[in-house]
Amino acid sequence: MNDAVKKLEELTKGTPAAAPEVKEDTSKGAKKGKKKAKRRNLTEAHVHIHASYNNTIVSVSEANGNVVSWASSGSCGFKGTRKATPYAASVAADTALNKAKAFGVERVHVSVKGTGTGRDQALRAISATGVSIETISDFTAIPHNGCRARKARRV
Repeated sequence: MNDAVKKLEELTKGTPAAAPEVKEDTSKGAKKGKKKAKRRNLTEAHVHIHASYNNTIVSVSEANGNVVSWASSGSCGFKGTRKATPYAASVAADTALNKAKAFGVERVHVSVKGTGTGRDQALRAISATGVSIETISDFTAIPHNGCRARKARRV
């Protein structure tokens, strides 16, 4: 019996079966690495400001709609009711435009949606960054006597 064990050990020493095989994952969901961001040269961009009662979101996009950069009051570190302040909206607009300036943005078309407290301050922050504002459009939804509005807040 000892002879059989010794022969088996000798046979398995040099074979690759003793070491576990490592296979590459070729399935559909396998990650192949992070895509490298393309460096875009933009001179003109669209800035979308969504000012709600609780937050202000500013996104900068190309003419075809691809988002280049974005920021919100929440992503800039404000929490809770501080997200709804005009100062938080100006910080968000400043952050989004400074990221977009790295792509060479010089002229912007601004579209505003919502009736939040940060909409005017976000516009002022955009003009303070040094880019020239070509147009300002308001896309706030106004009902033509549709659904019943929320009750008015009494403070």
